[in-house]
Amino acid sequence: MAEEENKEEVKQSGGGKGLIIVLIALVVILLLAVVGGGYFLYSQGVLNGNQTQQEQVVKEDGSRDSETFKADINDLVLNITNSKGKEKLMKLSFSIKSSEPTIAALVEEYRAEIIDVVIAQISARSSEELLTVGGKNLLKDELISDINNVIDEVTASNDDIKRNSVQKILFTSFVIK
Repeated sequence: MAEEENKEEVKQSGGGKGLIIVLIALVVILLLAVVGGGYFLYSQGVLNGNQTQQEQVVKEDGSRDSETFKADINDLVLNITNSKGKEKLMKLSFSIKSSEPTIAALVEEYRAEIIDVVIAQISARSSEELLTVGGKNLLKDELISDINNVIDEVTASNDDIKRNSVQKILFTSFVIK
């Protein structure tokens, strides 16, 4: 019986050494991960100030694309409903990116028509749908199509203005309360 007690004491005291070894191994692995991450960041130019090279690459890529022009629609306040029929308010601002140099003037001149299609698109959706990433992306796609239709329709007689010139919609404010 005394031998059994001695064996239990040996097992209990040996368990602390195993825990220390595991902790030391974890610290070593953590240090290796930090050093590896630092090396990766250094080699990518994040830590050594090699940002000018990255900026040059971005500028070169930008020069290949056609020029884009921007127009803003700011501070639209809209009524929307959730799936239970409860009304909410939405504040929306967005930028329109286009290949048409006169997009700002077109948006200003036909602001009412553009806002009308925005209201129609948002009214067709619930607040839950608009709060999802997929819902926002779908709304962007629909707005691009509808705004292109408005601009193409009102400028049909002017051949100088490009058709389907709206390329991108960027939400700058999207609040539902």
